[in-house]
Amino acid sequence: MNSSQRKRWFGLALAIIVCLIGLSSPFQHFASFPNELRMFAGQSKQLDYAMPVHAQLTVDPEVVRVNGSTNRSVQVNLNRPLALEPYGSGETEMTLKLFGTIPFKTVKVNVVPDLKVIPGGQTIGVKVKSAGIMVVGHHQVTASTHKLSPGEAAGIEVGDLIVKVNGVHLNEVAKVADMVKKAGKHGKPLELVIKRKGQTLNKQLMPVFDVEDQAWRLGLYIRDSAAGVGTLTFYAPDQGVYGALGHVITDMDTQSPIEVGDGEIVQSNVTSINKSQNGEPGEKRAHFLKNSKVLGNVKRNTAFGIFGQMTELPSHSYDTKPVPIAFAEEVQEGSAEILTVLDGQKVERFKIEVSHVSKQQSPATKGMVIKVVDKALIEKTGGIVQGMSGSPILQNGKLIGAVTHVFVNDPSSGYGCFIEWMLQDAGVLLSPSASKLKAS
Repeated sequence: MNSSQRKRWFGLALAIIVCLIGLSSPFQHFASFPNELRMFAGQSKQLDYAMPVHAQLTVDPEVVRVNGSTNRSVQVNLNRPLALEPYGSGETEMTLKLFGTIPFKTVKVNVVPDLKVIPGGQTIGVKVKSAGIMVVGHHQVTASTHKLSPGEAAGIEVGDLIVKVNGVHLNEVAKVADMVKKAGKHGKPLELVIKRKGQTLNKQLMPVFDVEDQAWRLGLYIRDSAAGVGTLTFYAPDQGVYGALGHVITDMDTQSPIEVGDGEIVQSNVTSINKSQNGEPGEKRAHFLKNSKVLGNVKRNTAFGIFGQMTELPSHSYDTKPVPIAFAEEVQEGSAEILTVLDGQKVERFKIEVSHVSKQQSPATKGMVIKVVDKALIEKTGGIVQGMSGSPILQNGKLIGAVTHVFVNDPSSGYGCFIEWMLQDAGVLLSPSASKLKAS
C-alpha cells in the first residue's frame, strides 16, 4: 500500500470515527445542553445528560441550588441527573468545568416568581366597542344628477377607523347622523381623523343629499361594535386578569383587527354543535344567557386573543385549583388534554396529541400542531370547531397553551399557541427583574 492509499484509508477511518462520535449519546447530550434555563420559583427541574464524566459546577445558591447543596461550587457526576431547585427570583450563570479544570459550558439561569393560573374552558360571550367608527364598506348616494360615494371620493378606505369628527372623539354610530346632517345643511365638510394601518391621517368629507332617501349621506357603511362567543383560556387570580379566544377579533366584513375601546365578557351557553367535515370546519352554536352576569372587561385585542380584568371566575369550572404554567421550551410532543364545552355550560376534558412543537424565541401564533384523539370529541364535533379557539391545553399538569386554528382539510388537527405569549399580552411578565403585572 503506497503513501497516497494509506492517507485515503486514514482519512476514511477518521471520518467514520467522527461520525460515530457525533451519533453517540454523550455527544448528542452535549450538543443539546442549553445555553439558557428558565425556571419558576418553587418548581424544581431535573437535567439528565448521561455524560460519563465528572465536572465542577459553579452557581449562585441564592438563586438556584444544585443537588440540594448550598455551596457555590459543587462536584457533580454528569452521568447522573442534576436536580436544580430554585431558591429565589433572579439571574445567575451556571458554569461547568470538566474534571474541575476544562471549561465546558456556561448556562444563563433565570428564576422568575412562581405563577399559577386557573384553566378556563368555559364558553363566554364577548361584546366589544371599537376605539372609533369602523368603515366596513362603500355605498352609492343618489344625488340630483348622478350617483356617487362621497366617502370613497374623499379617500376613505374600507378598514379605516374614524377616531375624530370635527375634533370630537366618536365611537358610536348613533352620534354620526346629527353631525352629518348639520354639515350638509351648512355646506361645510366634516374634518375627520382616521387610523389606517398604524398611520393617522386627516381627511375632509362633504356629505351629499340623497334625493331618494331625503337625507344627508356619507356613502359609507360604518360599525362601532362586535359580538360573539369564544372560550376562556385562563384566569390569573393573583393578578385579576384573564385571557381568551387564542386569536384576534376581526370585523366580519373587512377582516381587519378591531381596535378595542372597551368591552365586556359574559356567561354563555352552548346550544348545539355543527360537526366539522373535511373542507368545512364546524362551529359551536351558543347564546348569551338572559341577564348574563358581566365577568370582566375587554382591554386588549391581539393576535393571541382578548385580555382584561376579571372580577370573578365563571361558574361551571372543570377545576378551580390553580395550576403551574409551562415555558414554551417545556412543551413536548406527546399526550395532552384540552378543556372545552360541548353542551350547555359543562366544561369537559378531552385527549389530544401534540404532534409538533415549534422553537419560538418571539411571539407567534402557530406554536404547536395538535391532533384530537379523543373518540368522544371526534364523534360529537368531528375534531376542532369554530368557537373552540381559546380552549386551554394542559400537559403533565401544566397549562401549556390554547387552541387557535383548525386545519380546514383535516378538522381533527389544528394549531395551538404557547401560553406564555398569552400571559405576556395579558400584562403578566415572565422575567426575574419585572413585576408580575405590567401597568396597563
